Amino acid sequence: MKWRVVLEQDETTGEWAVWCPELPGCASAGVTEEDALENIREAIELYLEPDQYVFAPTAVVREVYV
Repeated sequence: MKWRVVLEQDETTGEWAVWCPELPGCASAGVTEEDALENIREAIELYLEPDQYVFAPTAVVREVYV
């Protein structure tokens, strides 16, 4: 799956900030642009990872594709 990310380099430190506009709060950074991209990939994976919930025994759980 492809995600759009935005990279900005800090003029003072030269480090990179990166975030995914479609995933609120999903952001990361890196010393190099490549580091920042690797870190945002991991951040997106963690952002999209489903939480583990304990459901009542009578609950009906389904999955939907979007």
